[in-house]
Amino acid sequence: MSLLRSKYYDRPDGEDAFGKIVATNKYAVSAGLAWSMFDVLTLSKPQGYLPTLGRFAYNTGPLMGMATAFTLTTLAATNARGKDDKINYLIGGFAAGGVFGAWKHNHVAGLCAGLFLGIAGVIKKMSIEQGWEFFPDTPLRQYGGLNIAENDWTIMADRPKNWTTEKPKA
Repeated sequence: MSLLRSKYYDRPDGEDAFGKIVATNKYAVSAGLAWSMFDVLTLSKPQGYLPTLGRFAYNTGPLMGMATAFTLTTLAATNARGKDDKINYLIGGFAAGGVFGAWKHNHVAGLCAGLFLGIAGVIKKMSIEQGWEFFPDTPLRQYGGLNIAENDWTIMADRPKNWTTEKPKA
């Protein structure tokens, strides 16, 4: 299996630390690069290559740190407690919030982010344990598109198949 194709739930919690770090950091890198592009183009507007790379590093690095902190703390909590449950994800969320607070130089923001990320982790773990998806995959064409005639989702019943446009002859 390719390293970049690894997913977080390929192995049970408490195993394969490096594969899980790669899996979480893929999302952190993509979100960090997207936010950095927005930041560079609209907010900070740095002049030159080096300040631009600095902004990319400033935005992407802490997100990767948050993903790694969540993954390693969840892994350590699973191994230390000997249980695979929701509390490990809550602890991992608070660790990621701590990295966020250090990034923003604000301990209250870190605590709030830790609480939010911990609750998000608990909800994700519940979805895995109970077999439901928070954001289910749906086909894009299922709910309409650009061709309105092809995708008419009105509440009107279909017309009878034997109707005509002529008036009846008297």
